[in-house]
Amino acid sequence: MIKFVNAVFIFSNKINVTLNSEKIILGIDPGTTIMGFGIIKIVGKKMEFIQMNELLLKKYDDHYLKLKLIFERTLELIDTFNPDEIAIEAPFFGKNVQSMLKLGRAQGVAMAAGLSREIPITEYLPKKIKMAITGNGNASKEQVALMLKSLLNLKTLPKNLDATDGLAAAVCHFYNAGKITQGKNYSGWGAFVKQNPKKIN
Repeated sequence: MIKFVNAVFIFSNKINVTLNSEKIILGIDPGTTIMGFGIIKIVGKKMEFIQMNELLLKKYDDHYLKLKLIFERTLELIDTFNPDEIAIEAPFFGKNVQSMLKLGRAQGVAMAAGLSREIPITEYLPKKIKMAITGNGNASKEQVALMLKSLLNLKTLPKNLDATDGLAAAVCHFYNAGKITQGKNYSGWGAFVKQNPKKIN
């Protein structure tokens, strides 16, 4: 009887180890025209492709409606796939101030959706993502997409590569797991406010 109890205890530990070694990562490429996203599952040290898709926002003229749809779609993804972590592409600095502002807002509402569910979020610069996937920080969208196709054994690639950009963010996060320097991290509203006091005032 004692042996049986011990055996069950050991077996239970093995189950816990297996469960704890699995996690789901949601990657997001924010945008007010197209929001791309990709989801991967990590089992041990291996990646498994779950899904990638995009939210098309071109047909909507109201910028605030677009932000609402981004927020709602991100929440839907979170509630459907229950990601343990979120990786999001940080806005790049361009010459068009209005475009940067809109992109920053799109990123912000996607982050707000994750923070409202208390999911850890990490931002990655576009070059950081490209470097992690292809080894070249200046790689094209096509090069990133083709590398992801090879890494995850994808049969086809989407017409718009915003979806693969979202997937790339998730894969980048997996490759950077455990590294000290990987991007800006937010574990919840408290962490976000502490690290971004100027955005709250």
